Order: sequence, then structure tokens, then C-alpha cells
Amino acid sequence: MNIRASNTPLSDWSGDGLAVGLFEDRLELTGDFAALDQKLAGALKELIDDEEFKAKPNSTAFTRISGGSIRKVILVGLGKVETFNAESLRCAAAAAAKLAKKQKCKSLAVSLPVCNDDAAKTAQAIAEGIQLALYQDNRFKSEPEEKETQVETVDLLGLGGQEAAITCADQIASGVMLARQLVAAPANEVTPETMAEIAQVIASEHGLEIEILEKEDCEKLGMGAFLGVAQASDLPPKFIHLTYKPQGTPRRKLAIVGKGVTFDSGGLNIKGAGSGIETMKMDMGGAAATLGAAKAIGQLKPDVEVHFISAAAENMISGHAMHPGDVLKASNGKTIEVNNTDAEGRLTLADALVFADKLGVEAIVDLATLTGACIVALGNDIAGLFTPSDELASELQKASESAGEKLWRMPMEEKYFEGLKSGIADMKNTGPRAGGSITASLFLKQFVKHTPAWAHLDVAGPVWTDKENGYNPSGATGFGVRTLVNWVLS
Repeated sequence: MNIRASNTPLSDWSGDGLAVGLFEDRLELTGDFAALDQKLAGALKELIDDEEFKAKPNSTAFTRISGGSIRKVILVGLGKVETFNAESLRCAAAAAAKLAKKQKCKSLAVSLPVCNDDAAKTAQAIAEGIQLALYQDNRFKSEPEEKETQVETVDLLGLGGQEAAITCADQIASGVMLARQLVAAPANEVTPETMAEIAQVIASEHGLEIEILEKEDCEKLGMGAFLGVAQASDLPPKFIHLTYKPQGTPRRKLAIVGKGVTFDSGGLNIKGAGSGIETMKMDMGGAAATLGAAKAIGQLKPDVEVHFISAAAENMISGHAMHPGDVLKASNGKTIEVNNTDAEGRLTLADALVFADKLGVEAIVDLATLTGACIVALGNDIAGLFTPSDELASELQKASESAGEKLWRMPMEEKYFEGLKSGIADMKNTGPRAGGSITASLFLKQFVKHTPAWAHLDVAGPVWTDKENGYNPSGATGFGVRTLVNWVLS
């Protein structure tokens, strides 16, 4: 699909489908819309009246045009002017693109208003919405079901000269699509070794440095928490460290750490009936977002040094499995009593955070599908943000708002750490049921000592959706990639 910036006047464009956006309570056709309606012999006004089109957010209507240079006209609702933002553009563009595909439009033009007088951000948001909405994943079907006509070209009318913004959207979308593919793939296709191989491809194609630590390397570094999780699997663990370095002196140095458990059986505390064990291929959603962000950053090439880290492993069951009650020692010397082998993600993150903490970065952000408790608290659409740093919280919230990915800052109640205290070790890996996502974040905090700012994102809910939503198809969403990229670029 080729998305192009265009200054072609609305009334002069010709092709299969023309999509125009309208606001609620502003359905009077004026200016370019009036001229287009006149050219189409009143077809726009007739469509609005016949369909009782109210321009509610992302609502659509279409009509066929006979004997003209345009085959179909699509109306897309933008909602109220006062709530219009970049996310409105993404969703409206997605709705228009999906309807154009359904109506077999190979060529499409989109005319949407500029948001906040920023043509570049407008073009980027529209292009992101279209690309992510039309994404398809048929890798594991012998005969793909999707046989509809594909949208081949899209012209963004009124946005001529914004080629750089469209290229930026393409680069970010490529990272989101990689994350979607990794999360959606079954655990027999995406293993720790697969994750390492993909990281190597990213490094090779986009000029990043790469370091892959094998089991023996991790043993030398004393990564007992990470290796404890990995020890039951027949597949060797891989500790992945990608580094993007800009030319010249970097403006900032940052680290992104992603949980990379490619399958989580629960270990000897095996997940039972109704636990969703069949979905545990997505327990590496944090690492998927980390690699997706690495791919995007490698193309965008900002003036910021970024380290991308994941301790990739399976949490399995065998005669070698860690037992409930075992004591593990992390690479910073802290000891952990394992009172639940299904709380494994925080163990892998512990050693990954210690590694990141030694890199001399200004801030670390980790992402993990860590707790069901966070889903109970915030639902499936919102990730939990845990950090003691108000400044980093503000940066991440601004980045997520720009990306259209929802975060909600959660409390880090220090006294809750009492629930993690152990009689024989420095801490247990789980605490009481109440406040489970908070105690998980307090556990992680113990492994960041030197870095000025750290934040944990619990993305257990939004990495997956059971139904199509806006520009997210059902399944893997690629959540986190755009927030991370925005944060790095800020």
C-alpha cells in the first residue's frame, strides 16, 4: 500500500473511493464540500439526509456515484469539534480505510481536517490509522480467508509536502506490526531463540549493536532469578541487549526492558482450568513491544541512546523445575523465596533491571504482562503506570496521550512491601492477593538502585483484544510501541 501526500483539490480527485470527514452539528456543506457536492449533483447532501448521518465518532456511510471520476463517496464521523484530536484522526482514517476495502476500492483519497494546526502530526496520525487498520496476519493459514480487493494507494488530500510525516508513520507502524506478529504467534513458533534471531535482524538492518548472553554468560553474571525461571525448559534462555547509538553526543541515555516469557505454564504452580493457559503465548508482550520499538527507533534515528533489553525464557514443568519454596539469588545479591512459580515474570525482570541499572542511563522503563490484578483494576484497555518519579510519569503520560495508548498512574504504597517479606530470604516473589499489581511493582523496584528514574508499565490487559477495535484488529494490538517511541523522541 502506498500512502501519498497530495495537494489535489477535493473536487479534482479521481479514483475508486473518496472519504471525507464531518463533525457533529456541522453537517452544512460549505466551501470545498459544497463545491464537491455540486459536482456530484447533490450526492453528499442526499447521502447525509437518506442515511440520517449524524457524524458520530467513526460512523460511516457511503454511496455509489454513477458516470463520474469517483466511484464511491464515503462519509466518516469525527464527533464533536471540542474533543477532536490525533486519536480521532487515527480512528476516523481507520474506519474509512476498512469501509473502502470492504467496498473494493483499490484507490482511496482521504480528506480530514488538520488537528491543532499541525499538518505533519495530522498526516502521521492518518497514515498510522490506515496502516494499522488494514494490517492482516495470515501466516498460519494454508489458504488465507482474506480474498477481498486490497487498498493499494491512499492520497491524503490537503496534506501535500508531508512526505516525511508519512514516512515516520510507516516506520512506527512497522514496529507495531512486528510486536503484533510476535504476540500473535504460537509458542512453538516464537521461542527465546526466535526472539534473539529477530533482534539480530533488527540490529543488522538498522545499524544497532547487539549482545546475546547465553545461559553460561548469565550464570557468570549471577542471574539466578532469570535462570531459575528458565531451568525447566528444554529450550535455552536468551538474554537480549540491543543498543541504538546516534551519531554525535546523545541528548539522553535511556533503557527499555521487556518481559520475554515466550510461554508461561505457571511452572509447578501450574495454571488450571479457566486460567487462560492457552493464551500464554502472549506473555512476552513486553518484549514484543521492546523489539518493535527498537525496529522503529532504528529507522527514525533520534539523537538519543537507547538500550533494549529482554531476558527471554519459557516457564515450563519438568524434573528440573524450580520448586515453590526455593530461594533464588538475583544478580544484585538479593535473595528471593519463590512462593509461587507462576509469578515468574518479575523474576526474569529482576535480573534484566539489574543489568539495565548498570548501564549509566537516565531512565529505565519496563513493560510486562505482569498481573491479572492490573486487569481487574483497570480493565482490558488501560495499562498501569507505576513509578516513584513524577517527572517520568508526566513524560510517559504525554507520550501515551499522543500515541492514543491509555495509561493510568497507580500508587506505589511502600508499606505494602511488608507483604513480600520472607522469613528465610530478603523477599518473597508474591504478596497478599489484595494490591497484587502494587506489590509486584514494589518487588521490581528492589532491583533499580543507581538509575535516577524508573517506571513499570503493567500491560497485561491492552496487549490483546478479543474483538476488532478502531485500528486494532482482534488479537494482538502491538500496545506500547508507539508510547515508547514517543517517549524516546520527546
